[in-house]
Amino acid sequence: MDLSLTKDQQSFREEVRAFLAASLTPELRRGAELTSGVFAEPDIAREWQAILEEQGWLVYHWPDHAGGPGWTPIQRWIFEKECAEAGAPVLPGMGLKLVGPVLYTFGTQAQQDYYLPRLRSAEHFWAQGFSEPGAGSDLASLRTRAVREGDHYIVSGHKIWTTQAQYANRLFALVRTDAEVKPQKGISFLLIDMAQPGVTVKPILSASGDHELNEVFLDEVRVPVSDRVGDEGQGWSIAKFLLENERGGSSFAPAILADLARLHTSAGPLTGELADRALRLRLEAEALEMTELRTLIEIEHGAAPDPRSLTTKLLASEIRQGLEALAVDAFGLAGLQLPGERPFYGGDMPAPVVSPAAQVAAARYLNARAWSIFGGTSEIQLTLIAKAALGL
Repeated sequence: MDLSLTKDQQSFREEVRAFLAASLTPELRRGAELTSGVFAEPDIAREWQAILEEQGWLVYHWPDHAGGPGWTPIQRWIFEKECAEAGAPVLPGMGLKLVGPVLYTFGTQAQQDYYLPRLRSAEHFWAQGFSEPGAGSDLASLRTRAVREGDHYIVSGHKIWTTQAQYANRLFALVRTDAEVKPQKGISFLLIDMAQPGVTVKPILSASGDHELNEVFLDEVRVPVSDRVGDEGQGWSIAKFLLENERGGSSFAPAILADLARLHTSAGPLTGELADRALRLRLEAEALEMTELRTLIEIEHGAAPDPRSLTTKLLASEIRQGLEALAVDAFGLAGLQLPGERPFYGGDMPAPVVSPAAQVAAARYLNARAWSIFGGTSEIQLTLIAKAALGL
Protein backbone atom coordinates (compact mmCIF):
# COMPACT_ATOMS: atom_id res chain seq x y z
CA MET A 1 0.00 0.00 0.00
CA ASP A 2 1.44 3.36 -1.10
CA LEU A 3 0.91 5.95 1.64
CA SER A 4 2.89 8.76 -0.01
CA LEU A 5 0.98 11.86 -1.13
CA THR A 6 0.58 12.60 -4.82
CA LYS A 7 1.72 15.96 -6.20
CA ASP A 8 -1.87 17.20 -6.20
CA GLN A 9 -2.32 16.12 -2.58
CA GLN A 10 0.94 17.81 -1.58
CA SER A 11 -0.22 21.00 -3.31
CA PHE A 12 -3.53 20.79 -1.45
CA ARG A 13 -1.68 20.35 1.86
CA GLU A 14 0.34 23.50 1.19
CA GLU A 15 -2.86 25.40 0.41
CA VAL A 16 -4.36 24.29 3.73
CA ARG A 17 -1.21 25.22 5.63
CA ALA A 18 -1.16 28.70 4.07
CA PHE A 19 -4.80 29.24 4.95
CA LEU A 20 -4.30 28.17 8.57
CA ALA A 21 -1.21 30.33 8.96
CA ALA A 22 -3.15 33.37 7.74
CA SER A 23 -6.49 32.70 9.43
CA LEU A 24 -5.74 31.24 12.87
CA THR A 25 -5.39 34.31 15.08
CA PRO A 26 -3.44 34.14 18.37
CA GLU A 27 -6.77 34.38 20.21
CA LEU A 28 -8.20 31.39 18.35
CA ARG A 29 -5.06 29.35 18.97
CA ARG A 30 -5.06 30.25 22.66
CA GLY A 31 -8.76 29.44 22.97
CA ALA A 32 -8.21 26.03 21.41
CA GLU A 33 -5.12 25.36 23.54
CA LEU A 34 -7.06 26.10 26.73
CA THR A 35 -10.23 24.17 25.87
CA SER A 36 -10.66 21.46 28.46
CA GLY A 37 -13.70 19.75 26.94
CA VAL A 38 -14.31 18.09 23.60
CA PHE A 39 -15.56 21.14 21.70
CA ALA A 40 -14.60 24.80 21.58
CA GLU A 41 -16.62 27.30 23.60
CA PRO A 42 -19.26 29.19 21.57
CA ASP A 43 -17.32 32.46 21.25
CA ILE A 44 -14.29 30.68 19.82
CA ALA A 45 -16.40 28.27 17.75
CA ARG A 46 -18.52 30.97 16.11
CA GLU A 47 -15.47 32.99 15.07
CA TRP A 48 -13.70 29.99 13.57
CA GLN A 49 -16.90 28.75 11.93
CA ALA A 50 -17.39 32.09 10.17
CA ILE A 51 -13.80 32.03 8.88
CA LEU A 52 -14.19 28.50 7.52
CA GLU A 53 -17.53 29.32 5.92
CA GLU A 54 -16.08 32.34 4.15
CA GLN A 55 -13.27 30.13 2.83
CA GLY A 56 -15.81 27.53 1.66
CA TRP A 57 -14.34 24.83 3.88
CA LEU A 58 -16.77 24.74 6.82
CA VAL A 59 -18.65 21.64 5.65
CA TYR A 60 -15.55 20.00 4.18
CA HIS A 61 -16.98 16.54 4.85
CA TRP A 62 -20.21 17.23 2.88
CA PRO A 63 -20.45 16.16 -0.78
CA ASP A 64 -20.56 18.86 -3.43
CA HIS A 65 -24.25 18.26 -4.20
CA ALA A 66 -25.05 19.23 -0.59
CA GLY A 67 -22.91 22.39 -0.65
CA GLY A 68 -19.59 20.92 0.40
CA PRO A 69 -16.30 21.29 -1.49
CA GLY A 70 -16.43 17.72 -2.79
CA TRP A 71 -13.11 16.69 -1.25
CA THR A 72 -11.84 13.14 -1.41
CA PRO A 73 -11.42 11.14 1.82
CA ILE A 74 -7.67 11.77 1.71
CA GLN A 75 -8.19 15.52 1.31
CA ARG A 76 -10.45 15.49 4.36
CA TRP A 77 -7.75 13.65 6.32
CA ILE A 78 -5.09 16.15 5.21
CA PHE A 79 -7.31 19.03 6.33
CA GLU A 80 -8.00 17.46 9.73
CA LYS A 81 -4.33 16.65 10.27
CA GLU A 82 -3.18 20.17 9.39
CA CYS A 83 -5.88 21.72 11.61
CA ALA A 84 -4.77 19.50 14.50
CA GLU A 85 -1.10 20.37 14.08
CA ALA A 86 -1.88 24.08 13.76
CA GLY A 87 -3.98 24.05 16.94
CA ALA A 88 -7.33 24.99 15.37
CA PRO A 89 -10.50 24.96 17.52
CA VAL A 90 -12.65 21.82 17.33
CA LEU A 91 -16.13 22.87 16.24
CA PRO A 92 -19.22 21.30 17.84
CA GLY A 93 -20.26 18.43 15.60
CA MET A 94 -23.94 18.08 16.50
CA GLY A 95 -25.04 20.34 13.66
CA LEU A 96 -22.25 20.17 11.08
CA LYS A 97 -21.41 16.46 11.28
CA LEU A 98 -24.61 14.88 12.59
CA VAL A 99 -27.90 16.58 11.74
CA GLY A 100 -26.52 18.29 8.62
CA PRO A 101 -25.87 14.99 6.77
CA VAL A 102 -29.23 13.69 8.02
CA LEU A 103 -30.98 16.70 6.49
CA TYR A 104 -29.30 16.55 3.10
CA THR A 105 -29.85 12.77 2.96
CA PHE A 106 -33.35 12.33 4.39
CA GLY A 107 -34.82 15.83 4.66
CA THR A 108 -37.40 17.40 2.39
CA GLN A 109 -36.34 20.20 0.07
CA ALA A 110 -38.15 22.68 2.33
CA GLN A 111 -36.23 21.39 5.37
CA GLN A 112 -32.92 21.60 3.53
CA ASP A 113 -33.64 25.12 2.26
CA TYR A 114 -34.56 26.36 5.74
CA TYR A 115 -32.19 24.54 8.08
CA LEU A 116 -28.92 24.02 6.21
CA PRO A 117 -28.11 27.73 5.60
CA ARG A 118 -28.93 28.57 9.24
CA LEU A 119 -26.75 25.69 10.42
CA ARG A 120 -23.83 26.98 8.37
CA SER A 121 -24.26 30.58 9.51
CA ALA A 122 -24.46 29.46 13.18
CA GLU A 123 -27.87 31.09 13.55
CA HIS A 124 -28.98 27.64 14.66
CA PHE A 125 -26.95 25.90 17.34
CA TRP A 126 -27.91 22.23 17.55
CA ALA A 127 -28.00 19.73 20.40
CA GLN A 128 -28.60 15.98 20.16
CA GLY A 129 -31.54 14.48 22.03
CA PHE A 130 -30.94 10.74 21.93
CA SER A 131 -29.90 9.36 25.33
CA GLU A 132 -32.39 9.10 28.16
CA PRO A 133 -32.20 7.78 31.72
CA GLY A 134 -32.20 4.04 31.11
CA ALA A 135 -31.77 4.43 27.33
CA GLY A 136 -28.14 5.21 26.57
CA SER A 137 -26.50 2.45 24.57
CA ASP A 138 -29.95 0.83 24.17
CA LEU A 139 -31.71 3.63 22.33
CA ALA A 140 -34.58 1.35 21.31
CA SER A 141 -35.89 1.55 24.89
CA LEU A 142 -36.38 5.34 24.81
CA ARG A 143 -39.62 6.62 26.33
CA THR A 144 -39.99 10.23 25.16
CA ARG A 145 -43.44 10.29 23.57
CA ALA A 146 -44.75 12.28 20.61
CA VAL A 147 -48.52 12.22 20.16
CA ARG A 148 -49.89 13.65 16.93
CA GLU A 149 -52.61 16.26 17.15
CA GLY A 150 -53.46 17.62 13.73
CA ASP A 151 -50.44 19.30 12.20
CA HIS A 152 -48.32 19.02 15.37
CA TYR A 153 -46.76 16.46 17.66
CA ILE A 154 -47.06 16.99 21.41
CA VAL A 155 -43.74 15.82 22.85
CA SER A 156 -43.06 14.93 26.48
CA GLY A 157 -40.00 13.24 27.90
CA HIS A 158 -36.54 13.54 29.38
CA LYS A 159 -33.19 13.57 27.53
CA ILE A 160 -29.81 13.38 29.26
CA TRP A 161 -26.08 13.86 28.56
CA THR A 162 -27.06 16.50 26.03
CA THR A 163 -23.83 18.22 24.99
CA GLN A 164 -23.87 22.05 24.99
CA ALA A 165 -27.67 22.18 25.20
CA GLN A 166 -27.29 25.30 27.37
CA TYR A 167 -26.23 27.15 24.21
CA ALA A 168 -28.55 25.44 21.73
CA ASN A 169 -31.69 26.82 20.15
CA ARG A 170 -32.48 23.64 18.18
CA LEU A 171 -32.66 19.99 19.24
CA PHE A 172 -32.82 16.94 16.97
CA ALA A 173 -34.41 14.13 18.91
CA LEU A 174 -35.57 10.55 18.71
CA VAL A 175 -39.11 10.17 20.02
CA ARG A 176 -41.59 7.33 20.28
CA THR A 177 -44.58 7.87 18.00
CA ASP A 178 -45.99 4.34 18.20
CA ALA A 179 -45.83 2.20 21.33
CA GLU A 180 -47.73 -0.75 19.81
CA VAL A 181 -45.08 -1.95 17.36
CA LYS A 182 -41.58 -3.38 17.68
CA PRO A 183 -39.54 -0.78 19.63
CA GLN A 184 -37.23 0.11 16.72
CA LYS A 185 -40.21 0.62 14.37
CA GLY A 186 -42.04 3.04 16.63
CA ILE A 187 -39.37 5.77 16.69
CA SER A 188 -39.38 9.01 14.69
CA PHE A 189 -36.83 11.80 14.17
CA LEU A 190 -37.98 15.33 15.08
CA LEU A 191 -36.42 18.81 14.86
CA ILE A 192 -37.42 20.81 17.93
CA ASP A 193 -37.29 24.56 18.53
CA MET A 194 -35.87 24.90 22.04
CA ALA A 195 -36.96 28.53 22.46
CA GLN A 196 -40.54 27.69 23.39
CA PRO A 197 -42.58 26.85 26.48
CA GLY A 198 -42.11 23.37 27.84
CA VAL A 199 -38.37 23.05 27.15
CA THR A 200 -36.19 23.10 30.28
CA VAL A 201 -32.41 22.65 30.34
CA LYS A 202 -30.64 21.71 33.58
CA PRO A 203 -26.84 21.49 33.84
CA ILE A 204 -24.81 18.39 34.60
CA LEU A 205 -21.41 19.43 35.95
CA SER A 206 -18.56 17.05 35.18
CA ALA A 207 -16.05 15.95 37.80
CA SER A 208 -13.68 18.46 36.21
CA GLY A 209 -16.06 21.33 36.95
CA ASP A 210 -16.88 21.80 33.27
CA HIS A 211 -20.43 22.36 32.09
CA GLU A 212 -20.71 20.55 28.76
CA LEU A 213 -23.57 18.18 29.55
CA ASN A 214 -27.20 18.77 30.39
CA GLU A 215 -30.59 17.26 31.04
CA VAL A 216 -33.37 18.42 28.72
CA PHE A 217 -36.99 18.13 29.88
CA LEU A 218 -39.78 18.29 27.30
CA ASP A 219 -43.23 19.01 28.72
CA GLU A 220 -45.96 18.99 26.06
CA VAL A 221 -43.72 20.72 23.54
CA ARG A 222 -45.40 21.44 20.20
CA VAL A 223 -43.48 20.33 17.10
CA PRO A 224 -44.89 20.84 13.59
CA VAL A 225 -45.27 17.64 11.59
CA SER A 226 -43.28 19.44 8.90
CA ASP A 227 -40.29 19.20 11.27
CA ARG A 228 -40.30 15.42 11.22
CA VAL A 229 -37.39 14.09 9.15
CA GLY A 230 -38.34 11.07 7.07
CA ASP A 231 -41.48 9.05 7.58
CA GLU A 232 -43.10 8.32 10.90
CA GLY A 233 -41.34 5.26 12.29
CA GLN A 234 -38.19 5.82 10.22
CA GLY A 235 -36.26 7.35 13.11
CA TRP A 236 -34.31 4.19 13.94
CA SER A 237 -32.90 3.90 10.41
CA ILE A 238 -31.99 7.59 10.38
CA ALA A 239 -30.34 7.27 13.80
CA LYS A 240 -28.17 4.39 12.58
CA PHE A 241 -27.04 6.53 9.64
CA LEU A 242 -26.25 9.42 12.02
CA LEU A 243 -24.32 7.23 14.47
CA GLU A 244 -22.23 5.78 11.65
CA ASN A 245 -21.24 9.37 10.80
CA GLU A 246 -20.50 10.14 14.46
CA ARG A 247 -18.32 7.07 14.96
CA GLY A 248 -16.60 7.08 11.58
CA GLY A 249 -16.83 10.61 10.25
CA SER A 250 -13.36 11.79 11.29
CA SER A 251 -9.88 10.51 11.96
CA PHE A 252 -8.79 10.38 15.60
CA ALA A 253 -5.02 9.94 15.27
CA PRO A 254 -4.04 13.40 13.95
CA ALA A 255 -5.32 15.21 17.04
CA ILE A 256 -3.75 12.67 19.41
CA LEU A 257 -0.35 12.94 17.73
CA ALA A 258 -0.53 16.75 17.68
CA ASP A 259 -1.45 16.90 21.37
CA LEU A 260 1.36 14.50 22.24
CA ALA A 261 3.86 16.72 20.41
CA ARG A 262 2.55 19.77 22.26
CA LEU A 263 2.94 17.95 25.58
CA HIS A 264 6.64 17.39 24.84
CA THR A 265 6.98 21.11 24.18
CA SER A 266 5.05 22.36 27.21
CA ALA A 267 6.23 19.84 29.81
CA GLY A 268 9.86 19.76 28.74
CA PRO A 269 11.95 16.65 28.05
CA LEU A 270 10.38 13.50 29.45
CA THR A 271 12.69 10.96 31.06
CA GLY A 272 12.55 7.49 32.55
CA GLU A 273 9.13 5.91 32.90
CA LEU A 274 7.39 9.01 31.50
CA ALA A 275 9.49 8.84 28.33
CA ASP A 276 8.65 5.15 27.95
CA ARG A 277 4.92 5.89 28.25
CA ALA A 278 5.16 8.74 25.76
CA LEU A 279 6.95 6.55 23.24
CA ARG A 280 4.39 3.77 23.59
CA LEU A 281 1.53 6.25 23.10
CA ARG A 282 3.18 7.71 20.00
CA LEU A 283 3.67 4.26 18.47
CA GLU A 284 0.07 3.31 19.26
CA ALA A 285 -1.20 6.57 17.74
CA GLU A 286 0.91 6.11 14.62
CA ALA A 287 -0.43 2.56 14.23
CA LEU A 288 -3.95 3.95 14.62
CA GLU A 289 -3.19 6.56 11.96
CA MET A 290 -2.08 3.85 9.54
CA THR A 291 -5.28 1.94 10.20
CA GLU A 292 -7.37 5.04 9.56
CA LEU A 293 -5.44 5.81 6.36
CA ARG A 294 -5.88 2.27 5.05
CA THR A 295 -9.62 2.63 5.54
CA LEU A 296 -9.70 6.02 3.81
CA ILE A 297 -7.74 4.68 0.84
CA GLU A 298 -10.20 1.80 0.54
CA ILE A 299 -13.11 4.23 0.54
CA GLU A 300 -11.39 6.48 -2.01
CA HIS A 301 -10.99 3.48 -4.31
CA GLY A 302 -14.66 2.59 -4.01
CA ALA A 303 -14.31 -0.37 -1.64
CA ALA A 304 -16.35 -0.92 1.50
CA PRO A 305 -14.37 -0.26 4.70
CA ASP A 306 -12.73 -3.34 6.18
CA PRO A 307 -14.16 -4.46 9.56
CA ARG A 308 -10.86 -3.26 11.08
CA SER A 309 -12.34 0.26 10.91
CA LEU A 310 -14.58 -0.70 13.84
CA THR A 311 -11.51 -0.71 16.08
CA THR A 312 -10.61 2.97 15.64
CA LYS A 313 -13.01 4.47 18.20
CA LEU A 314 -12.04 1.87 20.80
CA LEU A 315 -8.30 2.39 20.28
CA ALA A 316 -8.60 6.16 20.11
CA SER A 317 -10.42 6.20 23.47
CA GLU A 318 -7.68 4.17 25.15
CA ILE A 319 -4.85 6.23 23.66
CA ARG A 320 -6.55 9.55 24.50
CA GLN A 321 -7.04 8.51 28.11
CA GLY A 322 -3.42 7.41 28.31
CA LEU A 323 -2.25 10.72 26.88
CA GLU A 324 -4.20 12.83 29.38
CA ALA A 325 -2.97 10.67 32.27
CA LEU A 326 0.60 11.15 31.03
CA ALA A 327 0.10 14.93 30.92
CA VAL A 328 -0.98 15.10 34.57
CA ASP A 329 1.99 13.02 35.63
CA ALA A 330 4.42 14.96 33.45
CA PHE A 331 3.41 18.28 35.02
CA GLY A 332 3.58 16.87 38.55
CA LEU A 333 1.94 18.99 41.23
CA ALA A 334 1.35 21.77 38.69
CA GLY A 335 -0.86 19.36 36.75
CA LEU A 336 -3.28 19.02 39.66
CA GLN A 337 -4.72 22.54 39.35
CA LEU A 338 -8.50 22.53 38.98
CA PRO A 339 -9.89 26.07 39.21
CA GLY A 340 -13.65 26.42 39.05
CA GLU A 341 -13.69 29.34 36.64
CA ARG A 342 -14.38 28.70 32.94
CA PRO A 343 -13.26 29.09 30.27
CA PHE A 344 -9.56 28.67 30.99
CA TYR A 345 -8.74 31.56 28.67
CA GLY A 346 -11.19 33.87 30.46
CA GLY A 347 -10.12 37.09 32.12
CA ASP A 348 -11.17 35.96 35.61
CA MET A 349 -9.09 32.77 35.53
CA PRO A 350 -6.40 32.69 38.26
CA ALA A 351 -2.80 32.80 37.11
CA PRO A 352 -1.52 29.32 36.21
CA VAL A 353 1.16 27.52 38.16
CA VAL A 354 4.09 26.88 35.80
CA SER A 355 2.09 27.13 32.53
CA PRO A 356 -1.42 27.32 31.00
CA ALA A 357 -0.97 23.77 29.68
CA ALA A 358 -0.39 22.52 33.23
CA GLN A 359 -3.45 24.41 34.45
CA VAL A 360 -5.76 22.62 32.03
CA ALA A 361 -4.22 19.15 32.48
CA ALA A 362 -6.37 17.90 35.38
CA ALA A 363 -9.63 18.98 33.73
CA ARG A 364 -8.65 17.29 30.49
CA TYR A 365 -7.72 14.11 32.33
CA LEU A 366 -11.09 13.97 34.08
CA ASN A 367 -13.04 14.79 30.93
CA ALA A 368 -11.15 12.13 28.97
CA ARG A 369 -12.67 9.42 31.16
CA ALA A 370 -15.82 9.89 29.08
CA TRP A 371 -14.05 8.92 25.85
CA SER A 372 -14.80 5.25 26.53
CA ILE A 373 -18.48 6.10 27.00
CA PHE A 374 -19.67 8.69 24.49
CA GLY A 375 -20.13 7.85 20.82
CA GLY A 376 -20.50 4.17 21.70
CA THR A 377 -19.10 2.68 24.90
CA SER A 378 -16.00 0.50 24.70
CA GLU A 379 -18.11 -2.51 25.68
CA ILE A 380 -20.48 -1.85 22.77
CA GLN A 381 -17.53 -1.37 20.42
CA LEU A 382 -16.07 -4.71 21.48
CA THR A 383 -19.41 -6.40 20.79
CA LEU A 384 -19.55 -4.85 17.30
CA ILE A 385 -16.01 -5.98 16.59
CA ALA A 386 -16.77 -9.50 17.81
CA LYS A 387 -19.81 -9.79 15.55
CA ALA A 388 -18.65 -7.99 12.39
CA ALA A 389 -14.92 -8.70 12.34
CA LEU A 390 -14.64 -12.04 14.12
CA GLY A 391 -18.05 -13.57 13.39
CA LEU A 392 -18.70 -14.40 17.03
